[in-house]
Amino acid sequence: MQPGTIKVLFVCTGNICRSPTAEGVFKRHVKEAGLAEQVLSDSAGTHGYHVGEPPDPRTQQAASRRGYDLSALRARQVSRSDFSEFDYVLVMDETNLAVLQRLCPPQYSNRLKLFLEFSGDPAVRVVPDPYYGGAQGFERVLDLVEQASKHFLKYLQDEKYK
Repeated sequence: MQPGTIKVLFVCTGNICRSPTAEGVFKRHVKEAGLAEQVLSDSAGTHGYHVGEPPDPRTQQAASRRGYDLSALRARQVSRSDFSEFDYVLVMDETNLAVLQRLCPPQYSNRLKLFLEFSGDPAVRVVPDPYYGGAQGFERVLDLVEQASKHFLKYLQDEKYK
């Protein structure tokens, strides 16, 4: 990749399940690609239910089983400045995308995308919220996020060489 920093924000509802998982997984892929100085990421929620809290214990346990440490992450709510600060605002589902589309200044609307647009599987568009389900939901989130993270990083690498 060429010089210059790319900033990516992952967004879900409360920032304790899906978006911190995406942040942690994506950061590891970026680090393994040797791009930690060029590609920065963060996560946030559209709602402030859990501001300051670590990811849900079930999220952390599922991630830990795959070698991801999410323990240092803390939930925060999306702010208006995020739209200008981040090059990509990748959202986990259509409901949260609609919330962000209402908040986003028009000049930044092209930065909003569903994260799974980069999954390589057009049939799967959203990362389902595992909060009210069982352990298998957290594993499914990891499966989807790992796949999309690989594809999104490749997309970024390809875009920078154009």
